[in-house]
Formats: sequence, structure tokens, C-alpha cells
Amino acid sequence: MPQKQRTEPWMELKLAGNKCFIAGQYGEAVTVYSQSIQSIQKLKTFGPKEKEDLAILYSNRAASYLKDGNCNKCIEDCTESLQLVPFGCKALLRRAAAYEALERYRHAYVDYKTVLQIDCNISVAHDGVNRMTNVLTSIDGPSWREKLPPIPNVPMSVKESYVQAQQGRMVDNTEKAPGPAAVKKAKALKEAGNGCVRKGEYKTALEKYTESLGYDPTEVTTYTNRALCYLSLKMYKEAVSDCDEALLMDSANIKAFYRRAHAYKELQNKKSCIEDLKSLLKIDPNNIAAQKLLKEAQNMK
Repeated sequence: MPQKQRTEPWMELKLAGNKCFIAGQYGEAVTVYSQSIQSIQKLKTFGPKEKEDLAILYSNRAASYLKDGNCNKCIEDCTESLQLVPFGCKALLRRAAAYEALERYRHAYVDYKTVLQIDCNISVAHDGVNRMTNVLTSIDGPSWREKLPPIPNVPMSVKESYVQAQQGRMVDNTEKAPGPAAVKKAKALKEAGNGCVRKGEYKTALEKYTESLGYDPTEVTTYTNRALCYLSLKMYKEAVSDCDEALLMDSANIKAFYRRAHAYKELQNKKSCIEDLKSLLKIDPNNIAAQKLLKEAQNMK
């Protein structure tokens, strides 16, 4: 009988942290990710694989800090992650969001712009660059670019590695692709959530989708489905967050664009709403629902 492969304690802690994060327990996620970081730092052998995993842990903990509103800690962890593995897209995006929240717009612009060098199709980065351009123009005038920190040049090898990772559907908040049993359980929970949605039971559906993501956080449709529940429950910021995650995995996801646009409309963010709908209509020009919502958004005051 083959011997069962031993799971390192830090791996188990990482997965536990992921489940806390997906469930919205951000403070608990910080605690568990911290324990995982301490555990991996004590390893006797520390090679490239461990270095990459530690970078992911810092990035994941940064995401938890960001959700909890601790932007300075988020920036610290993203910087640690980027020192270990330069040009990590999620670490750059999370640090950019934290810089933006702290009104450090020049640094946010640099990080968003760096992400677009890696992948020019990441809509979250496009939105960020547009917002920062508008803000910096109003602050510094036409010469705003002269006051920016240096924007690093991303090596071609980084871009090629990123493309290969995307093609392999590699997601940095999981240790590895979920096994067959986890995928089966996640699918059953997602279907249960879908059934609840059809009955209009959005709160229960949200719980089912959240539990499903605990088993398989790589399933894009579960994020977009949960975003629908958040919209129905008037939890618009949470809907935006889930659509952000979906678009990081699938940059042409029509449902994510539409539902995020809807959330932005309710949040009175006219510009971002219109940008998402225009992006959607480039992919699907005949989408009637998007055309209608775009007209409504353009008439917003």
C-alpha cells in the first residue's frame, strides 16, 4: 500500500486561512496566515518552492488586512511578498488598492501600471490607472507624470511565466488545484446555492456559495453567483469584491462585468459603472441588458 504523503503544518494552516478569508473572517485569517508564515520560516530547507509559497502567504495576509481596513499592514505584507517574488500581480494590485485608500495616488498609479505591463487585459488595473490619472491630473495639473516615482520595467520572462500560469489556471490562494473529492463537494454546494437563488433565498444561497468556495476557490462562476446574492442583499461593496476576484481569473467574464457595473451604479460610482459596461459591450456588443444599464448609468447625475 502506498504511503500517504505527509502534509506540512504550514500547508494546513494556509488552507485554514483561505477558508477563513472566503468566509469573511478576515481577523481570524490574519491570525492563521501569521501562524503559517512562522511555520514555513522555521523550515530547515528553504528553496525556490518555499520562497514562492511564503510570498503567497504574505500576499494572502495582505488581502486580509486590506479587507479589514489595515492598509499600512497590507502594504508591508505586499512589499515582503514582492521582495520574495517580484512582479506578483495580486500583491501589486492589493498594494495599489491600499495606496489608493491612503491617498498615496502616485504609488498606486505605479503599481496599477506595472500590472498592466504583465497583463494588459486586467480590468481592475485599467480601472485603477484611469482613476489615478483623473485624481493626479486634478492635483498636479498637466505635468502630473513628472512627479511619479519610477515605473519598473517588467522583464519578458515574467510576462511569459504569467501567461503560462494563466493558461494552467494557477491561482495563488490555493496550495494546489483541489482534488476530485473537494471539487465534487464544491459543485454540490454550488448547485444547492443555485437552488436557493431560484427560490429567492439569497442569504442561504450566499452561505452555500461561501462554503463551496472553501472547497474550491478556483471556480469563477461561484464568485459571480455569490456576487448576485450580494447584489440582492444590497451588499454592493462585497459584490464588487467578488467580481474583482472573478475578473482576475477570467478577464472577459461577462457576468462579472455586468454585476460589478450594477454594484457600482448602486454605489453611485458612475464612471466605473460605465467603464465596466463598455468593456462588456466590447466582448458582447448585442447584450441588451448591458445596453439598457449603460443608458441608465449615463443619465446618472
